[in-house]
Amino acid sequence: MTPLFRVRRWIGDHLILGLGLLVLVYTFIPIAVVVLMSFNDSSKSKNVYKFQDFTFQNWLHPFKPGGMQESVILSIEIALAATLVATILGTLAAFALVRHRFAGRKAANLIIFLPMASPEIVMGSSLLALFVSRGFGGQLGFWTILIAHIMFCLSFVIVTVKARLTGLDDNLEQAAMDLYANEAQTFWRVTFPLVLPGIIAAALLSFSLSFDDFIITNLNSGQRVTFPMFVYGANQRGVPMQVNVIGTLMFVIAISIVLSGEVFRRRQEKAIAS
Repeated sequence: MTPLFRVRRWIGDHLILGLGLLVLVYTFIPIAVVVLMSFNDSSKSKNVYKFQDFTFQNWLHPFKPGGMQESVILSIEIALAATLVATILGTLAAFALVRHRFAGRKAANLIIFLPMASPEIVMGSSLLALFVSRGFGGQLGFWTILIAHIMFCLSFVIVTVKARLTGLDDNLEQAAMDLYANEAQTFWRVTFPLVLPGIIAAALLSFSLSFDDFIITNLNSGQRVTFPMFVYGANQRGVPMQVNVIGTLMFVIAISIVLSGEVFRRRQEKAIAS
């Protein structure tokens, strides 16, 4: 075996792994920058985008910039409410599309993709036109943002839960029915626990999409300022480093929830297998 052959073989064996690691590094570079800049002392220079000195002050006073606390609270309130409503409605819709046959079912399966495929600027301007035409032009704010966020979150919830339901093994439910479980017991003890990871994933996705949205929110917010809008406005003068603290916190919370969900799922699979 020549050295050249060994090199080619080693590259062939590790090429996919190397490409996967490169993709992961590429994905996590922005997150690493956000975490790093959350410890940046930007008071010593006008260039806030250059790491100057290490400090904990950004973490000790995360809401020091004026208006930031109100914008974060508003974003969290809207994201939680939109996630709750969209998850409940979307889960019910997913069950209806997968478990029941009705006229227009195929069309409904296609229509749910429209909000996901539509550009945000089109959806935001359409909602603004709808609110204004219905006489809500002077009342844009919390409720109009919430309605808009529920609308675009619904499609993502339906698609995510539907995928989980489609891949569900029907034999488990039939086995429960054979063991004299009624429909309610089968649903709550077998179906729902198996679908729950998909529902949690859909809820996390909805919260992230709602908290992060700028274009649709900006068109329908009136005088209210959400966190993405605050960051956009602050960017004209230089983004405060506390923004990176909020970003890091959101990332840590999301990772913690995902890991908890994975642990919960594995415990469920072990319980079912035993």
